[in-house]
Amino acid sequence: MSIEARAIRNPAAAPAQEPYGEARSRVLSQAGFEAAFAEISSWPGYAPAPLARLDGLARTLGLREVWYKDERGRFGLKSFKALGGAYAVANVLRRRVMQELGITTVTSRQLVAREFASITGSATVTCATDGNHGRSVAWGAQLFGCRCVIFVHAQVSRGRRDAIAGYGAEVRVVDGNYDDSVRQAAATAAAFGWTVVSDTSYPGYREIPLDVMHGYGVMAAEIAQQLPAGEPPTHVFAQAGVGALAAVLCAYFWLHWRERRPASIVVEPTRADCVYRSLAAGHPVVVGGSLDTVMAGLACGEVSELAWDILHEGAAGAIAIDDAYALEAVRALANPATGDAPIVAGETGGSGLAALLAARDYPEIRDTLALDRDARVLLIGSEGDTDPAIYREVVGRTAEEVLG
Repeated sequence: MSIEARAIRNPAAAPAQEPYGEARSRVLSQAGFEAAFAEISSWPGYAPAPLARLDGLARTLGLREVWYKDERGRFGLKSFKALGGAYAVANVLRRRVMQELGITTVTSRQLVAREFASITGSATVTCATDGNHGRSVAWGAQLFGCRCVIFVHAQVSRGRRDAIAGYGAEVRVVDGNYDDSVRQAAATAAAFGWTVVSDTSYPGYREIPLDVMHGYGVMAAEIAQQLPAGEPPTHVFAQAGVGALAAVLCAYFWLHWRERRPASIVVEPTRADCVYRSLAAGHPVVVGGSLDTVMAGLACGEVSELAWDILHEGAAGAIAIDDAYALEAVRALANPATGDAPIVAGETGGSGLAALLAARDYPEIRDTLALDRDARVLLIGSEGDTDPAIYREVVGRTAEEVLG
């Protein structure tokens, strides 16, 4: 029995020559990306995440090039999410201090030094998470000096819950799926005067998710600098939970490369394919049920309003893949083709490669996504071994043993 995978072209995709435009710039902007880069690159411990060229893998898959952005080392959090949640927490506290004191400038350095502890210490930030975003928000709260409460659904693993708690956050478990935990976080925050720091936007809630998303743009800026001669890839495979990361990469590369921008391909699990179904329908579609998938960071049933503003015309297509491909991808990166260095990726982090493995098996997917021998593909290694116990179970070795 074959493993399920399917792909579509986006019927509403904008032509290559269409400018990014003012309407999209009111969502994700060049100024927003530049401000986030200036801020985050000043934080202690900042370093660009490596971009690996996987020539052995490219040969095996019949592609010209495969590039892999490895976010495992990002600020010690093992995920690109470190760029967004913590940046938004800093901005929440910065705005709070400026409003209360009537001043116009507050730096992250001042927050870290607890210069406004009487104000920041009374604040509480919260969010729902499948693991990585909550870890970033908790880390940001610890770094910049406020209280943090994180909501998780029952399918979030014990290892991921413990990692969040390790940054001093209170972790609360909610019955239901990710979207249920989003609603519980919002209701509790409204009742107690807390601030929700989410990468999921909805009517009336846009400013903070925009901070989160502009923070993610640091990764895109690094990629543009790291590619040889700044040459754009032909395809970017970006995993989508609520769609924030995929929208950021699409927007940044559209602004940066304009008509030479790569085709943005959204990658999702078959059981949590809200962006895929939304592109097919031409409007946001909610996917219900348990959304259970090993790609824990992608177990989301509702596309973010802000992400949809970019993806509904910016995405070239989408692919939905079975969990078996995600597990194969994790193992393939740990045990690479001849000449490639081993890479430690979680099930969500390896989902871009999982999509390529599906295209290997399904010629119709390869044709739909225009993957030929001239394709230069960028994969986003969005996470490492965020749950070491699960990683060892999948690969048979620890991350340290794989890299050693």
